[in-house]
Amino acid sequence: QLVESGGGLVQPGGSLRLSCQVSGFTVRYWSIAWFRQAPGKKREGVSCISESGGYTSYADSVKGRFTISRDKSNGAVSLQMNSLKPEDTAVYFCAANVDDYSCSGFTGYQYWGQGTQVTVSS
Repeated sequence: QLVESGGGLVQPGGSLRLSCQVSGFTVRYWSIAWFRQAPGKKREGVSCISESGGYTSYADSVKGRFTISRDKSNGAVSLQMNSLKPEDTAVYFCAANVDDYSCSGFTGYQYWGQGTQVTVSS
């Protein structure tokens, strides 16, 4: 089970921190990724993090603005989003890939959360 939280309305240039709480997995090694989907657009991968937390990957559109991290003590994965732009407006989902521990990409994710809305607007 994955549960997202932390979405909301923020002005351009502002910040939000999303959290993904992961529970119920029996497989120890998995990558976690954040995806987003804006109205009328395809879902896109935003960032992923390896099982160890030692490897991360970002979409070009968010590099330098977003930071993904994970707390192995409680299974939570966070996405710190700074310098937000109106084009970041979307529903953000976290997802787990239990067949991949190294964050090798944005395909093959089997488990998904329900999503949290992020709206960037003045």
